[in-house]
This record gives sequence, C-alpha cells and structure tokens, in this order.
Amino acid sequence: MGSCGSSYVRRTVPISPTVSPPHFLGHANANNNNNTDFPEDTYSRGQPQRDQNTPEKCNKARDLSLSDVTNGNHVRQVSKRDSPSQVLGEVVVCKEWDLQGSLARSNDNGRCSWISSASKASLSDFRSKKNMFEFWEVAEQNKKNSNVEKPSTKRQLSNESTQNFRVVKKPTVRKDISYTVEASTLSILPGERKTSMVGRKSRKDLFHDPKVFRRVDNHVLAASKQLKTEKVHSVQKITQCITQGAQSNLERVRAIWIWLCHNIEYDISGYLGLSEKLCLPEQVIEAGKGVCCGYSRLCLEMCRVLGIQCVEISGHGKGIGYRLGQNYQNTKSNHMWNAVQLGGQWFLLDACWGAGTVDIGTRTFTKRYDEFYFLPDPETFIDSHCPDDCQWQLTDSPISLEDFELSVFKTSEFYRLGISLISPKSLHLLTVSGEAVISLGCSAPLEFTYQILQQSEHNPQDLSSSFGLLTVSRKGMNLKLLPPVGGIYDIMVFARPALSQGNFSWVCTFQVECQEPKPSEERPENPFLSWGLQQSAKDLGIKDCSHGIEPFTTESGTFELILHTMKPLMVLCELVHKDLDPSLAKRCVASQIEEEKITCHVLCPFHGYYRFSVFVKDFEGEGSYQNAGNFLIQCTGTTTNLNELFPPSLSPACGPGVKTRKAGISKPSHSGPIISTQQGKCNITFHIPQDVELTAVLAKEQMHNNKQTLNRYVLLTYTDSKITVSVSLPQAGIYRLGLFAKTSSIKDFSHVCDYVLKCSSEQPGTPFPSTFSAWKKGCVLFEPRSGTLEPHSWVRFRIRVPGAQKVCVVGETRTELQLNKSRVWEGEIFTGGASSELKMAAKFSSETSNLDVIMSFEVMGLQTEL
Repeated sequence: MGSCGSSYVRRTVPISPTVSPPHFLGHANANNNNNTDFPEDTYSRGQPQRDQNTPEKCNKARDLSLSDVTNGNHVRQVSKRDSPSQVLGEVVVCKEWDLQGSLARSNDNGRCSWISSASKASLSDFRSKKNMFEFWEVAEQNKKNSNVEKPSTKRQLSNESTQNFRVVKKPTVRKDISYTVEASTLSILPGERKTSMVGRKSRKDLFHDPKVFRRVDNHVLAASKQLKTEKVHSVQKITQCITQGAQSNLERVRAIWIWLCHNIEYDISGYLGLSEKLCLPEQVIEAGKGVCCGYSRLCLEMCRVLGIQCVEISGHGKGIGYRLGQNYQNTKSNHMWNAVQLGGQWFLLDACWGAGTVDIGTRTFTKRYDEFYFLPDPETFIDSHCPDDCQWQLTDSPISLEDFELSVFKTSEFYRLGISLISPKSLHLLTVSGEAVISLGCSAPLEFTYQILQQSEHNPQDLSSSFGLLTVSRKGMNLKLLPPVGGIYDIMVFARPALSQGNFSWVCTFQVECQEPKPSEERPENPFLSWGLQQSAKDLGIKDCSHGIEPFTTESGTFELILHTMKPLMVLCELVHKDLDPSLAKRCVASQIEEEKITCHVLCPFHGYYRFSVFVKDFEGEGSYQNAGNFLIQCTGTTTNLNELFPPSLSPACGPGVKTRKAGISKPSHSGPIISTQQGKCNITFHIPQDVELTAVLAKEQMHNNKQTLNRYVLLTYTDSKITVSVSLPQAGIYRLGLFAKTSSIKDFSHVCDYVLKCSSEQPGTPFPSTFSAWKKGCVLFEPRSGTLEPHSWVRFRIRVPGAQKVCVVGETRTELQLNKSRVWEGEIFTGGASSELKMAAKFSSETSNLDVIMSFEVMGLQTEL
C-alpha cells in the first residue's frame, strides 16, 4: 500500500459499454505521511535508513550486519557498570565480535557495487574509538598506508558472529519488550553472492500453480478461526499452529503469508495519524490491524520462530497517494515489505499489499486477496517497489530511483492477465504531430478498454473515448491517442479475459503530454471497445475484412466493407454520425449475405466521421447478434442526397446470396444488390428448378401523380429453366424490388432477397400488361411490351403460349392470332376507341370452347392517360 498502504486502489469497469471506467485516484491522498517512522523497537532490517541529503540515484549500501545492529546509532562496548538508563535507546552488543569492514560506493551508472576494505581493523581498535565512524576512518588510513591494492573479497563475519546476540532498544509502549535475532540471518546479503542473477530460480520454479498450496491454505484458514475463537495472541503459538503439517520452508512461508493476508487488516486510521500506528507483533495480532511495518515485522517474527531467514526491506511503493511520475528524490521511504531465504536464495513478498485494497477517499479497506505479491519475480516486483538499498531489487541490473519514478505504472492484474509492455517503455510520452501510440502484448486473448483524463488545477476531466482509436488482436492491443487540446493526460488501460462476462480490471496507466494538438473533427464514441475487427470475430465465423483501424476516407459519399466468412452468417449493421437521425441511418446501409462473404454498402449523407458497427450470428442459429467489428469512416467530398438513401424496410439480405441458393435460385444476371439504370428499364434473370415459383414486389417510398399500381411495372417471364424479371420504372428515384419464392410442396411465398433499383431517367416507363393465371411457364410476350395502347391504332401482337390451340385478342371485335413456324402467335389488332381494354385469351383444350384470359391491355383515354 504505497505509504504503508495497499499497492493501489483496484478498479473495475462494468461490462456495460455505456459506463465509463472510474477516475484514477492517484491524487486522492494529500497527507502522505511516512509510516516508516515507527517507535524505536528492535528488529533486523534488510537495509539502513536512506540518507535524505544524498542525491545519488541509488543509495550507498552499508554493511548489513552493522546496519542491523546499529541502525545508524553510536555503538560502544557495554560494561557491567552501565545502568539500564545509560544504555536505554542505544544498541547493546552482548557478545564481542569482529569483522572485516565492507565499503559501498555508487558507480557511474548510479548502481551499487561493493568493495572490501583493504585492511582489517582489530577488535581493540574498534573498542578504542568513540563511534563507528572513527572505525571506518582507521580502516581507510590503514588501507592507504599498506600501499598494496588487495583484490575485492566477500565480507566475512568472525566465528563469534555465528552465535546469538541480544539487541535491546527503548520501546514506545512497553519497556520490557526484547527480541533475540539470529546472527546467521544477517550473514547473507544479495550483493555478496558471486553467482549471477540469471541462474536464480523464478517463482514458477518454486511452484507452477498456487493450487499446490491448497492443503496448506485450507489448514491455515481453518486454524485461524480456532485461534480467533480462543483469542490467541502469541506469535509463537500462532506460528506453530498454522504451520503444523507443513513439509518444507516454502510451505511454512506460505502458511505465514496466508495467515497475514486473511487475518490482518490495513490500519487506515493509523496511516492518517488519527490513532497510534500499530507495528509491534502482539499489538497487531490483538487489534487485527496494522500499517505496512505491522505486516512486515509480524512476518519477520513468525519466520524467526521457525528459523527461516527473513529481513524487512524499506523503500518506496507506488500505492496510496502515488501520483504519476512522482519524484522520490531526497524523500523518506514510505513502505516496508519482506524478503525470505528459501533454498539459499532470497525471495520477496508483501503481505500488506496481498491482504486487500484501500480507498483513501472513503477511508475504507477492502479485503481482496492478491496472489501476485507472494514471492513475485524481482523483475516485476520492481515496477511498484523500489528498496532503499538497490541490492534488494534482486536483479542483475538494478535500476535507479529515477528510472523507478519514470517506469510505467502497472497493477498486479497486468501480470496476472499475462500482459507485456511493447511501447512506450517509460511512463511519460510526448505526442508526435498531435498523436501518441500505446502498444501492449498479451499471452492469451484479452479485451481492452481505456479512459482518458485531462489534468487540470482542480479535478481531472474525463474525456470522451472518441479521442482514442483502440484496436485489439489475439496478441495484444494498439491505442492511438489524439488529444483535442494541449496539456497533460492520464491514460488508464483496463483489460479482462476475452469473451468473459466479468468486469474490466485496471492494468496500467500512462501519461501523455500534448504540446501541439492535431486539428480534427469530432469522432463518434465507440461503446464496443475497439476499432476494426474484434478479436472474437474468428470465433464468430469471420476470417478477415477489407478495412482495419485506420479511418476510411470517402470523397464520393459511399463506403463498401467486405467481411470474408468461414460459414453463412446473418448480419445487422449500425451507422452513427452526430447529425444523422437513427431512422435515416437505417436507410444508409444495404448488406448482401453470401456463402463466404458479407458485403455492406454504406451511404454518407453528411461530412465528418461515422462509426459503422457490424453484428453477426449463425445463419441458422437462434442466438443473439454479437459485435464483430467497428469501423471509422470519414466523408470529405460529395455526400449522398437524403432523397437518394436506400428504400425503407430493406431486408438484411439484399441481392442474391444464401437465401436464393437455399431456394434453388442460381446464376443471377446481377450479382450485386444495387442496380442503376439510366433508361428506367432492366431485366434480371435467374435459373430456377421446375418446382419453384417466383414472384416480385416493387415498392417506392413516395410516388408522384402515378395512377397505376407499381405491380404493373414488373413482368415475370418463365422459360424451361430460367425466369426473367422485367422492370419498367415510372419515375426517377430509388426502388426496392422484393423477390419471393415457393415450391410445389409449400403454399406460401417466402422472401429470398431484395434489390435496390436506382433510376435516373427523366422519361417515365410504361406499365406492363396485367397477367392472369393462364400466364404460366413458357409464355413469352414479344409485342407489345407496354400495357397501355394508343386508341384508334393498329398494334402488332406477337406472343408464345405453349399448349395453346387458339389465341385471340378480344376488344370491340374478336381477332384470332396466327401461329407461325417459330411457334409464335402473331397478328395486327385495331385498338378502337370505344373500349378501354383489350384482352388476350387462349384455348387449351379441344373438349371445351372456353377461352382462358392470359393478359389484358388498356387503351389510353382520359381515364387512363398517365
């Protein structure tokens, strides 16, 4: 918990895309007290107190055994004549010991390196000096006088140092408290090892999965309840009880960790200075709470009971009160944690951060166990914990405090979800040409989202996600940021497992500085997280598409998106623009569904940016539509006239595709769903099975001064295996031609596809003749094609009627047509003027004299003129 608090205030974002992620509360704590200023009780530490006046990037490392014993105080030999009051508050060494001093320095890179003293000061010299600083002066002088440069050797303790020594300091609350520390626990320091960190064991080498501790964890949790019931506050009794049955030091450390995380709460009141900070083990156990030093000291004491080497480590933690890029130079350390030795190697752990999270704004602690802080790898732990002594980073290449300040802020969820940092490598990044890019990798498919906070003098301002373009793949994410104005922005990134229904977790934060914003139009919000194809698209049956994250610029006011599919899919589309009404937006999209392809035709009636979202589901499935992709369109040139949008109530299945194939309709003459005609006429042909019957319905939103029904402008002509849909459009405009099919076994027609007909002809088309039931397969009208005839005129008729024995035209008179060698009935007919209609009829059976009407024509008059 930064400042002796939890690692961070864990954030979660609801799955609902309409809810923005929470604000980053890194600035919430103004009272950043240093909780390592605890009472003067005696415990070993892994490093000395930081020199606040030293500007080096990495503190000078002092001799561990000396720092643990002296803690920077004067050391003197105690005689029997000294009274308790004379030594109270000073470190008392109860056994004589000797050592070879080891001096530390910082190299040019700000990293710690160790050199041994060139000479060995005798115990008598040590006793004769008033303080330890004079001892070091003597050692340095002896080195100079020797005139011999000796090689650097590892610091050695005398034989006496392996014995126990007793350390007593004046406590704040109880004056009778004393602890015995094994000198052997101080004999090994990370920097003293000659082996490289490259060969060190990782956490996975110790255990691959925390489930291996299930038996230990269950025992600790059960024992904890019993210990609470019995009100046991003894460190030794609790430690022995919870580690009963543990078979290794690893399991014993695990038991201590689990007990601490589940039985000690963070003391917010103590952190804020509203009550005494609890650090002494018995106090922490009895109260059930403590600040970071309470966790670390209790861990230290419990390990001592078991003979496990453990030290406390002080340093800086990015927790409560942390601000992005915070400067820690010349400031007191604000956190404490532990290191334990297992198998001759040091491992880190922080039970304080593993126990839960703190919301400093509401002053509440939330129990939330975090497995990450149990023996994490040093390379990941350093992102949030920087020890005062850089050797306790436990890495081959320790980083400086400045590098720690500039490192990207990552939460434990960052590593739990298997995320890796691609770019930038540091917390702070500058925009280039008004843009900045953040890239993350992932070991398993994840979903990402983000929040943009603009820094201000008061509270950060939550900006629209439209100022970022996020694209996600199975291998990671890429976020392009386009700040609207100059300034500083905090970018919070959230993630969750792909296709999960859980909340998003905060994983990392960056800081973007924009000095020269790039002028840009407002982009639409994207509630579906990312641009381009969703990484779940393949699971939904989509292989790839024609466009990605980059905005598609159109100068013609149209856009075409092609999705290549692995199976037939149903599709729904959504088009969003700040000036576009949702009802009109539905008329801006026409989609065609084929076996292995979905083509979406989009119209742009306004300039600016559009969000185009695609939703799919299995063609035969009953499930719900799922978002498969979101695309950004920018219209910069000609826009589509609002009067030229697609017809209303257009089917999602336009043009020939899966439905026409299932109906047996094949080989269309027009493979696309949109047909443009400058003459106002077109013929669409298909091949159909013998048992399939097709019909067509023509529709237009508005018709002006047209007295004929639109069905008169469509004529279907059947041949042996082909059907022709002839269309003659009465006015310029946009039409919907719906095709319906049925088989001999099904009585009702079902919709198979829609065509969009765009007519630009100023010359109105004429209607076709009205057809009746005798108009069947094989019937072909050659002349006249128009269903309206001029009065008092001769008109040539030519028609093929299979199976007819006689064909005639009935008007004022009855005129029989003659069958020619091509099996076509033909003849000249006078329209007359008295009658308003001519009927063509045929006789199909010799057993009856009845005639079946095939079709009728209107003779133009005052009532029928267009």
